[in-house]
Amino acid sequence: MKLVDEFKAFAMKGNVVDMAVGIIIGAAFGKIISSVVSDIIMPPLGLIIGGVNFTDLKLVMKAATDVHPAVTWNYGNFLQVTFDFLIVAFAVFMVIKAINAAKKKEEEAPEAPPAPTKEETLLTEIRDLLKK
Repeated sequence: MKLVDEFKAFAMKGNVVDMAVGIIIGAAFGKIISSVVSDIIMPPLGLIIGGVNFTDLKLVMKAATDVHPAVTWNYGNFLQVTFDFLIVAFAVFMVIKAINAAKKKEEEAPEAPPAPTKEETLLTEIRDLLKK
């Protein structure tokens, strides 16, 4: 029974739950970025560089026979995955940069001076009356 209690205490710690939520959201974010890369960014890029579909690039090392399929070196898929990684890394960098900029602006914003107390207000009025 002690093992179950220890596991429950571990699983219910805040940082474990936060990590689980982060992993789930990260997986969903990864799917969104993969779609952006494959469906939005790569088609125009392929068009610009001459209609090349990176995933189809391969080097045939041994031709197919009736019995055996072709042996290929699929370097195009590697290029595609590398481009996906670079775009994801850039997207994450831009998000972090935006968050850091927002934090910096928040820190740099001058705090409004506190409202004067009743005593300060009265003293200011007395000072102004004495000047007159």
